[in-house]
Amino acid sequence: MDLHFGDSKPTDEERAAVDALLGPPESSWEGAARDEMRAADLRWARGGREARDRRDLLLPGLHAINDRVGWISEGALGYLCRRLTVPPAEAYGVATFYAMFSVGPRPATVLHVCTDLACTAAGASELCAGVEARLGPGSGVAVERSPCLGLCERAPAALAIKAGDPVRTAVSAPTTVEAAVLAARAPDSAPQEPPAALAVPQAGDPSLTLLRRVGVVDPSSLDDYRAHGGYTALRRAFALGPAGVIREVTDSGLVGRGGAAFPTGRKWQATASRPDHPHYLVCNADESEPGTFKDRVIMEGDPYALVEAMTIAAYAVGAHRGFLYLRGEYPRATDRMHHAVDRARARGLLGEDILGQGYAFDIEIRRGAGAYICGEETALFNSIEGYRGEPRSKPPFPVEKGLFGRPTVENNVETLVNVLPILTMGAPAYAAIGTQRSTGPKLFCVSGSVERPGTYELPFGATLGELLEKAGVRERLRAVLLGGAAGGFVRPDELDIPLTFEGTREAGATLGSGVVMAFDDTVPLPRLLLRIAEFFRDESCGQCVPCRVGTVRQEEALHRIAERTGAAAADDIALLREVGRAMRDASICGLGQTAWNAVESAIDRLGAYE
Repeated sequence: MDLHFGDSKPTDEERAAVDALLGPPESSWEGAARDEMRAADLRWARGGREARDRRDLLLPGLHAINDRVGWISEGALGYLCRRLTVPPAEAYGVATFYAMFSVGPRPATVLHVCTDLACTAAGASELCAGVEARLGPGSGVAVERSPCLGLCERAPAALAIKAGDPVRTAVSAPTTVEAAVLAARAPDSAPQEPPAALAVPQAGDPSLTLLRRVGVVDPSSLDDYRAHGGYTALRRAFALGPAGVIREVTDSGLVGRGGAAFPTGRKWQATASRPDHPHYLVCNADESEPGTFKDRVIMEGDPYALVEAMTIAAYAVGAHRGFLYLRGEYPRATDRMHHAVDRARARGLLGEDILGQGYAFDIEIRRGAGAYICGEETALFNSIEGYRGEPRSKPPFPVEKGLFGRPTVENNVETLVNVLPILTMGAPAYAAIGTQRSTGPKLFCVSGSVERPGTYELPFGATLGELLEKAGVRERLRAVLLGGAAGGFVRPDELDIPLTFEGTREAGATLGSGVVMAFDDTVPLPRLLLRIAEFFRDESCGQCVPCRVGTVRQEEALHRIAERTGAAAADDIALLREVGRAMRDASICGLGQTAWNAVESAIDRLGAYE
């Protein structure tokens, strides 16, 4: 792709897709039809500053083209670049960054078959082989082996996307070769997904806090949500005022549920106190960690709770514009959140004057496109702004210079919905749940070798064994992976580990985002480790050398150990340790810093290669 605009032209479909997002072009410079009266306007570009201010629409524009046609041609990319005054080379770098986009011709239908940890344990390799045999060249379907689709409780899983106007999707999970082929060939005829409540084995339990409405209320009904306590927390927030809300959140002891465990009240206070405006709120719903699906369950089963929680957070920090960054592999969650935002706006719960309080706030939904690294907050900001999703160096921190260079609060879905019970029950009552250092309830994503996989809610302090007992762990347990691919393994004799941030840390493990994956002795551990290494190699953004090179070297060493070729296993294990230390010490962001964790724990705790 050249730095310059080429001669390729968009098709009518591609042009229509871009114009539906951006509106019709206003000049020949932007791609409008040229005539004698308008020929002169090619001599200069008008409105360049306004167009550059819309660069954040680059990712939605790429989605628009990809959704309509199935891939992004040079002509379509050039037309989008003209409309946004973005150099084609930069837009090409963005388009090729995301796994869900293609800049080369491909069929209109793409079938993503998950090959990550839970699906690998459930026979993803055999599934992929069968699907590829049925949908070979000439079938009109492109089969892509995909990282985690966030459907681990229903593994193995597949997602079919058929381009068109409108784009059609079908989720098949748990799937078979026949079911996956049907979803790809006829998305509209594929069986509907089961209700979100089926992913919550505790659904209907009145003792639940965060999940109490899932399976109880109609997720499409705002009235049903309000009848079950919805918007009580927002009314109390207006009564307390911004400083009062932050004080309640601080006193509750709430910390981030995405894995970093940073105190939420401190983050909000630091943003609210910044003198430069505007302030922004970003909800990180790009949960791409293998084994994680709790945020999806909330958005599918209780979407208005997230809208209310985002409104409260924005009010507390003085933000009037919020972004919900939702991973592209979640079609039903995307539909549910769009509906919830639209209904809230129509009823005066978003917009210029929320509940007659004179406070203005609105939410924009942005879809990711298949990039695990965009779960890192600064990479997410770059993605929203229309750049490659590469992490930024810190400091400055997001509370100082975040989205669009302004003070920004970024929280994930679970963290935000915890704010609702904090305000309805009060900080002291909330802090009484859990332990002194890990307060409140926690959501855990349980999958793998268990009878009842799903999202579980337990107070901090419950043990790993208690959680697995609820999920029905199977006999001959071999290992448990805590925290997902970036976490670590523990042995079957370590199930008394308390599920708190401090408890897992003292045990030499990590709680992470709440992933708990159980594996019995039928699952080949070396294959899982190799899949983890492949995952980090593919998902590294490549910006820094330790991660870009280290993830490749890690995978190569694991291949040699598994195949017993090349150097002796002991030498390769020593090499793995050296590479792991380098990645941990020198990588820019958490991806490279944690890429060695699971492999290290498998070697040290499980004796994986003895």
